[in-house]
Amino acid sequence: MPPTESDLADAVHRAAGAAFRELFRDHAGHRFYYCTLVTPGEAYGPALSAWSEQALAEQAARHGCPPLDLKWSYADSPFCCHGEEHLEPVRALFAACGELFDLPDDEAEAEFDLRLRAMETAVARLDAEGLFGTGADRHRVVVAVEVVPPDTGNDERALRLNPPEALADWLEEAAVLDDA
Repeated sequence: MPPTESDLADAVHRAAGAAFRELFRDHAGHRFYYCTLVTPGEAYGPALSAWSEQALAEQAARHGCPPLDLKWSYADSPFCCHGEEHLEPVRALFAACGELFDLPDDEAEAEFDLRLRAMETAVARLDAEGLFGTGADRHRVVVAVEVVPPDTGNDERALRLNPPEALADWLEEAAVLDDA
């Protein structure tokens, strides 16, 4: 029997929590402002990415570009795919659910949504535990669950996962909300 949504959420919660804690411990002097779990459109098990103000300044100088060119790019972060050893077992659970492209369209869409809900639930639990800070400190961090390439669901999840104070810069610089 394939894992349930609850099984996936629990596994992502444990694995992502361990990976983020390790990242924050290994880079204790950094001020992280963006923490995300990403998955491709096939909704495979997630990878972690994050940015800190210090890493952004270093990478922008190294690439000779304005920081805004990199600020919200999970792929350009030096912390992209951090904690893979923690997340690898989660990928096996996601794989046990089957390949989306092997399912009829309506079942594939339902399975895709289930996997993203499980990831979002896990990140929301980590947030509720204070992993991304509390009070004013939490207002300086955007947490996300993202599909790549981007889709509008990314924005919807970010709006649900973050207090409004955390989203001011992100809404201005990165959100692709549909104005229609």
